[in-house]
Amino acid sequence: MTGWTVERAAEELLRAEEARADRGRLTDEWPELDLATAYRVQDEALRRRLARGERLVGVKLGLTSRAKQRRMGIDSPLTAWLTDAMALPAGAAVPQGRLIHPRVEPEIVFVLGERLAGPGVSAARALAAVEHVCAGAEVIDSRFRDFSFALPDVVADNASSAAFVLGATRLPPGGLDLAAEAVTVEGDGAVVHTGTGADVQGHPAEALALAANSLAGRGLAIEPGQVVLTGGLTDAVFAPPGARVTLRFANLGSIELDGGVTA
Repeated sequence: MTGWTVERAAEELLRAEEARADRGRLTDEWPELDLATAYRVQDEALRRRLARGERLVGVKLGLTSRAKQRRMGIDSPLTAWLTDAMALPAGAAVPQGRLIHPRVEPEIVFVLGERLAGPGVSAARALAAVEHVCAGAEVIDSRFRDFSFALPDVVADNASSAAFVLGATRLPPGGLDLAAEAVTVEGDGAVVHTGTGADVQGHPAEALALAANSLAGRGLAIEPGQVVLTGGLTDAVFAPPGARVTLRFANLGSIELDGGVTA
């Protein structure tokens, strides 16, 4: 008997986030932690966030690339929650004062115009529920030391959620070739990564459909007006104090994030 519970795990992870104190893996201390229980931890942490006044604004996906899935031994992305406390205004700096070891990754973002509920949602059906598409920059920040975790750890930790920024360009999905939508990631002016929408499940709408179908297994849906971050188009880039990360999309505009100052 380890003494671990869903409630204790949620409390530990939220405490680590608030204290900016990374920790070892939960699975090292709680070997029985499985994927289903990890999602219960994630939901309990969300319940606590909402109780302290945060508002649910959307869903994010993690591990959307095939290569990352193979490394983690899974065949589908992870889902996690976004709240208004994670949203950053355009032009904001990375909030170093509340993060441990932030990284930034480019995302194609959907904002839903109608409710999307699985099971059985196809990519075409998912895209039909989208009101508009925009660029996104997600700031991830694992509560686990050195970003080292097993699959249940990262699910319990809300897929390393921290913050996100939405681009100013908002376009309807019709007429956009989102699989071909290219992005260049620059760190301090030098290109460090490139990718396209095809790097997210072959097409970002496939990731959106998978999110809806995955949530359906927990009796949940994606609601109108909610934001969906479909997953990183490239590997994440570290964003230490003083750094500058620029994401340049082919059709969705650019987002620039200042690394901010030393916390």
